[in-house]
Order: sequence, then C-alpha cells, then structure tokens
Amino acid sequence: MATYIHITAALWAILAGVSQLLGEKGSTFHRALGWTWMLAMTVTAISSFWLTGLMNLFWGYSPIHLLSLWVLVCVVVSVMSARAGNIKRHKAFAVGAFWGVIGAAIGTLMPGRLIHQWLFG
Repeated sequence: MATYIHITAALWAILAGVSQLLGEKGSTFHRALGWTWMLAMTVTAISSFWLTGLMNLFWGYSPIHLLSLWVLVCVVVSVMSARAGNIKRHKAFAVGAFWGVIGAAIGTLMPGRLIHQWLFG
C-alpha cells in the first residue's frame, strides 16, 4: 500500500511541479496548486520511509532516504519563506525539491526497481 501512496504522490508532485514552473507566479492558482504540491512532496517523502531494502546500508534505508529528509526540510523552508515574503528563498527551495523528486524518479528506472520492471518487464 505504501508503494502506491508513494507513486501516486510522486506523480502528482511531478505534474504539479511542472505546472508550477511553467505557470504564472503569485496568482491564486499558483498558491492553491502550490499547497497541493507541497502536500504531495511531503507524502512522497514520508511514504518513502516504508519503502526499504533496495540498498540495506542503515536498517534497510539507502542514500535516497537522505533525499526524503532533504525534501521535508525544503518544504518547510519554502513555505516559511513564502509566508515571510522571501520569494527568492521560497523559489530556491521549491525548485531544489522539485529537481530532487525528478532525480529520484530517474533513479526508479534503474534495473531491479519496481518502476523499471513495470515499464520494461
């Protein structure tokens, strides 16, 4: 179940993230979609802690889980920055988190990973 929650949230984070990058900044739509994106990023990061075993370096966790911790930091800093009016910092942390989820998505295409098996058999 955690796998499907993780994949669903990650797909939304990618789709909403692309829309956020390409769309008008500061609009009501940007803010509303941004909240769904932040939630999806949080769910993606937290659900990753139930996905273990690929590379058992630390109790089943791998270096990719460090990215999950970083995404949680990025979400908090980005939201706090936007609320404080520091849009430059908000953008830096939000875009950084987005590229992190893109990197993780590319990593799922490695042989032996579930997404790789679904796509390539």
